[in-house]
Amino acid sequence: MSDDSFFVRFWGVRGSIATTGANTLRYGGNTTCLEMRCGPHLLIFDAGTGIRLLGDALEDGGDPVTADLFFTHTHIDHVVGFPFFAPFHDKRSRISLWEGHLGPDLTLGQVLGSLMAAPLFPVPLRGLERCMDYRKFTGGQVLEPRPGLIVRTCPLNHPNGATGYRVDYQGRSICLITDTEHPVEGRDETIADLVRGADVMIYDASYSDAEYADHVGWGHSTWEEALRLADHAGVRHPVIFHHCPERTDLDLDAIAAQARARHPGALVAREGQVITPDGELVR
Repeated sequence: MSDDSFFVRFWGVRGSIATTGANTLRYGGNTTCLEMRCGPHLLIFDAGTGIRLLGDALEDGGDPVTADLFFTHTHIDHVVGFPFFAPFHDKRSRISLWEGHLGPDLTLGQVLGSLMAAPLFPVPLRGLERCMDYRKFTGGQVLEPRPGLIVRTCPLNHPNGATGYRVDYQGRSICLITDTEHPVEGRDETIADLVRGADVMIYDASYSDAEYADHVGWGHSTWEEALRLADHAGVRHPVIFHHCPERTDLDLDAIAAQARARHPGALVAREGQVITPDGELVR
């Protein structure tokens, strides 16, 4: 891989719970997981059910995996795939786990350990920890996980906390803003500052504006707010993401058409899709 390559690949785009069936085949039903390549560096965001597919793809390469896994938060749909990530079962792997939302009294190891404790799961976390290390930070910090690779963060408005990320590499930028709820009036200027001038902003669009009135306080935003925020902050490509489980392929096609009419650079995330800072590359 060239040192200047920079893209994000979607392995899971669904929120709340994985979905299956004929009506979700094209956009996919796995919960949140993103692979980001910054030249030689591999960043992973969230460990929903999609991380199993990513792990299998990495194992097929045959080489030891070195990566940084960033959690937006630790609700079940964003961590449920964690035990099934194949590189964790390879003692050659070296993976750093980052979180900035749990506060001082709770560790990521405790949370993941609970997920993998009996009677919920038969293999304890300690069986995987030989290849990982934990990196705790506070939302708002600027991180440098690898030399020359800058990751900016901010806190998000979500029950139990969450973190937004902006990755800057070779003068380009890709942001991930999920899960978050916008203010009923105005906008979240902390998020606007993080994404300002970004090439790509992947944004929690669980609802439409019409649906949002019945979901105030649930911790999620709308696809229309994604476009408003992109216009306000000068984002080139807002990517509608974290699809509600009830959204069918036809529903998302309709949203995609409306979004492109309002913002020509808008995209709707699909499993397998690759996006560069210049827009969609391949599915």
